[in-house]
Amino acid sequence: MATQRESAGAGSPRSCLADLLRRISYEVTPFPNTERNVLEHVPVTVPLTVTVTKAKGIDATLGLTERLVRHGYTVAPHLPARQFRDRQHVADVVARLREARVRSVFVVGGDAPRPAGEFEDAYALLRAMREAHHPFEEVGIAGYPEGHPVVSREALELALKRKAPMATRVITQICFHAGTTADWAAGIAAAGIGLPVHVGIPGPVNRHKLMRITANLGLGQSARFLRKHRSLLWRFLLPGAYQPARLARELGLAVPRTGGNIRGLHIFTFDELSRTELWRRRLLESVSEKDDRS
Repeated sequence: MATQRESAGAGSPRSCLADLLRRISYEVTPFPNTERNVLEHVPVTVPLTVTVTKAKGIDATLGLTERLVRHGYTVAPHLPARQFRDRQHVADVVARLREARVRSVFVVGGDAPRPAGEFEDAYALLRAMREAHHPFEEVGIAGYPEGHPVVSREALELALKRKAPMATRVITQICFHAGTTADWAAGIAAAGIGLPVHVGIPGPVNRHKLMRITANLGLGQSARFLRKHRSLLWRFLLPGAYQPARLARELGLAVPRTGGNIRGLHIFTFDELSRTELWRRRLLESVSEKDDRS
């Protein structure tokens, strides 16, 4: 599949940040109230991804995807390789999404300790999807700026190189350090992986909840970074919500040194949609107002 080409948004850090905020997507979870919350708080211009939960499996993800697409949203369901039984299952899901006019997907390996069928990883699923002649214009794959808790960096880089020709973008796991993300993005570009990178960051969420979630994600280097930078750790221990504005601004500063492959932000909303959308609008207005005065 051809690599997606997007303008790099070169310029001042402020204009880079504005570009990132305009190329933003939200991750949501197929909970009972998610559809209503999306309709109430998220503009149809903001693309969405829908995760897969262990309890409900892929069908709940596909169902929510179909409903949100009917409401006019651009939605990419997560497709975890380890939850697919066989090639017929892949063909059935591809056909279902084609009928629903879904044009974007996010292909991941999945967290299941054992695969349900023949697909061990995202690469195997991508190949099966290609053989099924999938219609998807956007295919996202995962990137790990801080590595993976059970996969070596060398294996991650090899996997990314193998998957890249079948993808259009990379969406990264959460990383609290903009410099680490920028170095990783520059590194994959230097390794010949020309896909645009959309950086995963947490939205505004209760700090204690965020710490629990990131611990479960295995973000060891981020945890070590927080311990080293005690002023940042202290902010996590304060009551109230974590505010990602500083991290977003630091990413805006870092974009010029990556070769331009950081193209957008992917917000892990943890289903705090009202708070996330308010944060996005306020930060974008702030950046735009400063540009207007300059």
